[in-house]
Amino acid sequence: MTSHPESGRPQVAHVGIAVRDLDEAAAFYRDVLGLTPSAPESADGARIVALRCGDAAIELLAADDPSTPIGKYLAKRGPGIHHLCLRVPNLEAALARCRALGYQLIDESPRGGAAGHRVAFIHPKATSGILIELTDA
Repeated sequence: MTSHPESGRPQVAHVGIAVRDLDEAAAFYRDVLGLTPSAPESADGARIVALRCGDAAIELLAADDPSTPIGKYLAKRGPGIHHLCLRVPNLEAALARCRALGYQLIDESPRGGAAGHRVAFIHPKATSGILIELTDA
């Protein structure tokens, strides 16, 4: 999936939802909404299943271990929306704008994420309590 170059504006890439059980969580999206879950993959200590929903996706995230970021999130907050991922035309430029404006970054530079995409996270303290993931894929 690519950004829409004619607009140069961010697009919603996916919404990440922390879940305790991937199969149980995927059942709703599959059985009620008719979405097809992807094969599970692993990234950042989480098992991830993606469900395409128009131009964006829903990512279900289950912890491989309680000490992983998703494991800690589930222990502290329980299941629910974990992050919003926005596709930007130029990831490095977006991160540079964040730094220039003083926004707290979790990732100072892009790193590998699910499906081999380059990603970087912005701390929720900088974005009114929402963990934002940026990607250019």
